[in-house]
This record gives sequence, structure tokens and C-alpha cells, in this order.
Amino acid sequence: MLATPVTTRQATAVRCIFLDRDGTLIRHVPYLCEIDRVEVLPTVIEGLSELRAAGCKLFLHSNQSGIGRGYFSQAQAEACNRRMLELLGLGADVFEDVRLCPEVPEDEIAYRKPSPRYALEVMARYAADRSCMCYIGDNVTDLLTARNVGCAAVGVDTGVAELRRRVVEHNLDSPVFGSFLEAARHVLGRLGATHALR
Repeated sequence: MLATPVTTRQATAVRCIFLDRDGTLIRHVPYLCEIDRVEVLPTVIEGLSELRAAGCKLFLHSNQSGIGRGYFSQAQAEACNRRMLELLGLGADVFEDVRLCPEVPEDEIAYRKPSPRYALEVMARYAADRSCMCYIGDNVTDLLTARNVGCAAVGVDTGVAELRRRVVEHNLDSPVFGSFLEAARHVLGRLGATHALR
């Protein structure tokens, strides 16, 4: 079977992938604030490398209510990010942008997931189309964010957030995989078939 020709629009479409941090890229540690507890999960480096090689722009979007609760500071959260970057070994520019959300659920929500605000701002900044945007995360809030944005989502079940059960509870149709690399390759497979992720 002949492959579907890739049009100019498809070839130049900006592909924006939004990534959760805790439980997706690094091991989930409740209210993580100590750099010596940062541990990159298996297959993450390979998955990120393949996404970047395919030309995807990567954005880190992480809820960090521990800041808002006073458990740790913004500086401590950012130090954990820097340690993660060191362990990834993919360069300090692996992410186009990083959004840490300090709000607690009781606050007036600005960027805290499942708010679509951050993704919508990125979409406007990069003139991206929702069909070329995707969230990858281990929590149902990642998938609900994507639903609120109107883009695709892929789950990574690392066993902490009971994601498969919660996907059913929320009547979501996002596929869930057992590793980050599987999730990334699913996204790339969809990109290989068409410019759209949905």
C-alpha cells in the first residue's frame, strides 16, 4: 500500500507535546522538593529523544500545589527541574517552555491542570492547531486538560494514579500505555499517518 503523500501544510505543522513531570518523566514522590530524590523513569530518555528527532516541540506542564501550600518554594521546585534535566542529558533546551502551577485546588485557577489556559497560550504563540497538539501524562487531570483544550491525550500508567480505572470513570477515550516510550511512539505513529493527532 502506498503511503499517503504529506502535504506542505502537514510537513510544516507545529507539533506541540505537553508533558507532565511527576509520575510521567520522573518517579512520583509526593511533594517532591529534594534534588537527590529525582529519578528519571525507564524509557523516558528514549521517548523524549524520539519526539525531538521527529521535530516535536516539548512543553512541561506540572501542577505543584506544594508551593501554594507552603511545603516548599518555587526555587526548590525549579532545582528539581534542573536536576531532572541533568539526568535526562538531552540539553537545557529540551523543553520549549516550562509551566509550574503553584495553585492549590481551592484557589482561583489560572494554569493548574485541568485548566486549558497554558495550552491555549502556547497554541496562540506558535500558531499551532489543536489537531497537532497532545498531552502525555500519568494522571487523569492531564487527560482532562486535553479534553478542555480540544486536543488529543495519551496516558502513561506508572501505577500511582490508577489511571486506567479513572479513564473509565471519566468516560475518556484516551489510550493508556505502560511506558513513556510506548506513549511517545503512539503519538509519533499518529503523526506518521497524518499531521493530525486525533
